[in-house]
Amino acid sequence: MVSERHAPLQDRERGRKSARRVRTENERLTAVAAMEEHDMTTTMTKIDVPADVPSSKQSLYEQNFQTMTKGTGRLMLYAGDQKVEHLNDDFYGTLSDGTPIAQDDADPEHLFRIARDGVIGCFATQLGLIARYARDYPTVPYLVKLNSKSHLIKTSQHDPRSLGWVSVADALTLRENGVNVVAVGFTVYAGSEYESEQMHEAAQACFQAHRNGLISVLWVYPRGAAVAEEQHPHIIAGATGLGATLGADFCKVNYCKPKEGSPAEAFREAVKAAGRTRVITAGGSSTDPRKFLQTLHDQIFISGAFGSATGRNIHQKPLHEAVQMTNAISAITYGGHSVDEAMAVYDGKEQFSI
Repeated sequence: MVSERHAPLQDRERGRKSARRVRTENERLTAVAAMEEHDMTTTMTKIDVPADVPSSKQSLYEQNFQTMTKGTGRLMLYAGDQKVEHLNDDFYGTLSDGTPIAQDDADPEHLFRIARDGVIGCFATQLGLIARYARDYPTVPYLVKLNSKSHLIKTSQHDPRSLGWVSVADALTLRENGVNVVAVGFTVYAGSEYESEQMHEAAQACFQAHRNGLISVLWVYPRGAAVAEEQHPHIIAGATGLGATLGADFCKVNYCKPKEGSPAEAFREAVKAAGRTRVITAGGSSTDPRKFLQTLHDQIFISGAFGSATGRNIHQKPLHEAVQMTNAISAITYGGHSVDEAMAVYDGKEQFSI
């Protein structure tokens, strides 16, 4: 019998088409994961160094990319930028279903303890927090978020506008002081009346990041009075394509919400639109762990996404549980684990490390 690896291309294509006709979701996930396992392991290790990375910085760029992706090409971005974006709403009190937010979360250092103890690709937060705590957490790979805004001014009041607080050069001062800064991030609100100035700053941030061997991650959210459906699959695909043109290595977007059909199938358009820019999804508000991990598995193994940027589903839990959640997410993202296997990691029945 000829193995799948050595089968003719036409036979492999027929196998893929057959797999897509599997009816139940569990069978579908198993088939897709098996179908793509060989292809992903042979392509993910290749690093496409952008042409705006100087030859003198290519080695550093590759090192930072490998640090974030663990050699897989995928990214588990642990997001801690909500101290600005959502102020204290995400860190104190109760969730919408009445579940109390862990008391640990009231202290910003909780974010850093999770980043230190869990399996993550990088920890994203603002420069001020990194500067305050990083010397005590030197092993953490950091992403410096260059811009942010609070949620107090609603879109119904004013189109979103988020300009840079600090520059790539400012982020590099942390590296000079021994902080393991591997990336920078920037948010763009496509569709805002202020989109042009945000796009300009984002493009410059990506360019300067590459000039210095750093990885660039863009948060791209279609938002403003001109945007009727922020999570329409076609609009989200436009956002990922925008991220690619601005120079992002990774583009974080919200998961799409099609009017009919599977979100995982619909999200393929966004992944394709980004080309060589790798799409990651926003983790969103806290939800049931299995539901979260199932959605993540679908996003990676059906849609073709390259990971997630997750905050609340991690840090709103007590430290031990939060660390296990990072490990469960990484088990899927980096280890290619099934949802059941990832849940075993979350429940403490299995271990996952890199």
